[in-house]
Amino acid sequence: MDIRAGDERDLRRLQDIERAAGGCFRALGMDLVADDEPPSLTMLRRYTQNGALWVAAADDCPVAYVMVEPVDGNAHIEQVSVDPEFARRRIGRALIEHVADRAAAAGLPALTLSTFVDVPWNAPYYERCGFRTLEPGELTPGLRKIRAEEALAGLDHWPRVCMRRDLGTG
Repeated sequence: MDIRAGDERDLRRLQDIERAAGGCFRALGMDLVADDEPPSLTMLRRYTQNGALWVAAADDCPVAYVMVEPVDGNAHIEQVSVDPEFARRRIGRALIEHVADRAAAAGLPALTLSTFVDVPWNAPYYERCGFRTLEPGELTPGLRKIRAEEALAGLDHWPRVCMRRDLGTG
């Protein structure tokens, strides 16, 4: 499995990955999440142009991706999605480690993300990847803004948290 920067040729495939990965939420009764549209081509293109989208590819065909953006001086993981046909192969973790290595090399102190508390492949998974749940008082202004946007989108129907993984660089 190779990890490389995402580019224009990948974008429609990434939308397919997102739809397939989102479908896994249906089994948990989270149809709103399962039915959510994938990131638009415009959004994905912006992440590629900013050097903030990486794909894990088999035979140069993406099977997973991660999108990252700066939030309050940290690398914020906006999305990690793995094609369910390639689940349980540590591909998501490899993408997270790739982001962590790049962020540490850039001198950033931490990775952050927001996620569902009770979804096995969300908060419990990220804990195994070295993240910890942030208390409400630890949320930075950018994370509070992200959480407010998620609430407006209806995602607070299920418990969500922000998490942080210190990188030991700051």
